[in-house]
Amino acid sequence: MRPVRIVLRSALPFLVALPLLFALQGVISPGWAIVLISAGINVILAVSLNVVNGFTGQFSIGHAGFAAVGAYTAAKITTAMHGLQIVGLSAGVSDQVVFLLALLAGMVTAALAGVLVGMPSLRLRGDYLAIVTLGFNEIIRVIIENTPFLGQATGISGLPRLTTVVWVGMGAVATISMARRLVGSTHGRALLAIREDEVAAEAMGVDTTGYKVRAFVIASAFAGLAGGLLVHLIQLCTPRSFTFVKSIEVVVMVVLGGMGSVTGSVVAALVLSFALEGLREVQQYRMVVYSLLLIVLMLTRPSGIFGTREIWDIVKLPGGRRKAAGAETSP
Repeated sequence: MRPVRIVLRSALPFLVALPLLFALQGVISPGWAIVLISAGINVILAVSLNVVNGFTGQFSIGHAGFAAVGAYTAAKITTAMHGLQIVGLSAGVSDQVVFLLALLAGMVTAALAGVLVGMPSLRLRGDYLAIVTLGFNEIIRVIIENTPFLGQATGISGLPRLTTVVWVGMGAVATISMARRLVGSTHGRALLAIREDEVAAEAMGVDTTGYKVRAFVIASAFAGLAGGLLVHLIQLCTPRSFTFVKSIEVVVMVVLGGMGSVTGSVVAALVLSFALEGLREVQQYRMVVYSLLLIVLMLTRPSGIFGTREIWDIVKLPGGRRKAAGAETSP
C-alpha cells in the first residue's frame, strides 16, 4: 500500500490542477492568457534555479543558456514533425503528443548540457562558478548565432502555437512539486548541508560535488522545459530570447523571493511578471521603475520576501510541521 500512497500523493497536485487549468483557459481572454503564460514560464525558471542558488548555495547566472538548449531542441522536433499525424489519433491530439515528446527531449538535452557544464565547474565555489555559467550562456548564444542548422541570428521562425495555459500550468506544478519533494528528501538535506557549510558537509562524508552536479542537472532540465514552452508561445526561437539579461532576470526573482524558498520564487516571479506587464505603457521608464523597486526591496528586506521560509511555515497551513528550508539539519 505504501507505493500506492506515494504515487497518489505525487499525482494529486496534477489531478487537482488539470481541471482548474482547463476551466481557466476556457474563460480567460487571449491577452491575459499570454500574460499568465509568461508568468508561469518565469515561475518554472525561478523555482528551478532556486534548486542551485537557494538549496545548494551555489551561484549560477547562466540559466538562460540551458533554456536555450531545451528551446532549440523542442523547436527542431516540432518543426520537423509538424503536420505528422500519429496513426489512430486525430491531428490535434497528434500535435499535442509531438509537443510533449519535444518538451521531454528538450529537458534531456538541457540536462546533458548541465552535466557537461556541472562536472568540471561545480568543483569551483563562489564567484568562479558564476563566471563559468556566465561563460556557458555566452558560448551557447555565439554557437547558435553561427550555426546555419539553428537559423543563426535570425533563429527558427514559424513554430506552431502549442503553448497554452494548461501546458504552462502543468509545467509549473511539476517544477514546484519537484522542488518541494527534493528539499524534503535525503538528497535535499544534503544540499542544505552543503549550503550551510560545504567543508563541514564534506567532512561528514557528503559527496558535495556529486550532489551539486545532480542539483545542477535537475535545474537545467526544467530550464529546458521553460525554454521549449517559451518559443512555442512566441512562435520564434531566437538567441535574443536567451541572453545574459534573461539569466539576470531569473536570478533577481530568486533573490527577491528568498534564497531557498519555493514559495518566494513563485511569488516573486508572478509579482515581477505582472508588474513589468503593467509598466508596458510607460516603456521608456519601465526598467527604471523596475530597478527602483528592486533597490527599495533589497534595502528594506535583504533576505527576500520569504527568506528561507515557505508559506506553510508562516500561516500554519497543513504540512506546516515541515521545517523551514533554512532550519533543515545536515544528514
